[in-house]
Amino acid sequence: MRIDLHTHSTASDGTDTPAELVREASAAGLDVIALTDHDTTRGHAEALSALPAGLTLVPGAELSCRLDGISMHMLAYLFDPEEPALLAERELVRDDRVPRAQGMIAKLNALGVPVTWEQVARIAGDGSVGRPHVASALVELGVVPTVSDAFTQDWLADGGRAFMEKHETDPFEVLRLVKNAGGVAVFAHPAASKRGRTVPESAIAELAGAGLDGIEVDHMDHDPKTRARLRGLAKELGLLVTGSSDYHGSRKTCVLGEFTTDPEVYGEITRRATGAFPVPGAGGA
Repeated sequence: MRIDLHTHSTASDGTDTPAELVREASAAGLDVIALTDHDTTRGHAEALSALPAGLTLVPGAELSCRLDGISMHMLAYLFDPEEPALLAERELVRDDRVPRAQGMIAKLNALGVPVTWEQVARIAGDGSVGRPHVASALVELGVVPTVSDAFTQDWLADGGRAFMEKHETDPFEVLRLVKNAGGVAVFAHPAASKRGRTVPESAIAELAGAGLDGIEVDHMDHDPKTRARLRGLAKELGLLVTGSSDYHGSRKTCVLGEFTTDPEVYGEITRRATGAFPVPGAGGA
């Protein structure tokens, strides 16, 4: 089985619609795909309606967290999307994305970059607006050559000249909310240092003690040495190890199935979940 547990659609900051995403996943030879848009489950219904035969969808979300001033992301799988407390927190985070983007635009304007809210809103479409949309606007304007080049201290990286903080939940509270909603929690790309500061391993140990299920080890932002170190840490802490593409369509260079999750680990994730279940495709529209 080929299992990719971290992808994004136009419901957040990917460039493929949910329907396009599942069709692309099937064409790429995947057996299981998780849809994990940022702080939203809005793309799940469309993905399910288009789910091809032979492909299983794992409903999920990538939740924004902050620990001691360090931004981090938690992949939540198979939770009840209507559980009130987790739903309210997702909406709080998502609602803060618009004023945050507008604040970044104001900072960019002060730096002489003629980006506008209308431009960023057009790029975001119906998705939850975020830094990648602002970064895409910078690419359109010729300020930077690629989206990745916008995530530097000169521009949008944590602490950068045009960076703005947004509401992000304490990860220990996220764990509590996800667990209460019957979900499984995996720390996304925990050592992706080129994105900004990362939490220390001591914090990962504390999260493990608070109910963290796993860490995303095999990821494009982790080099082989980092992956080996994280694999050892996971074994020491009794955490599951996942691998995935973090696919965003054409917005990033990663491809579906670039990294995958072991079928036994996937089986354990499904066994632990009580809020929702993987959905096998029956041949979508």
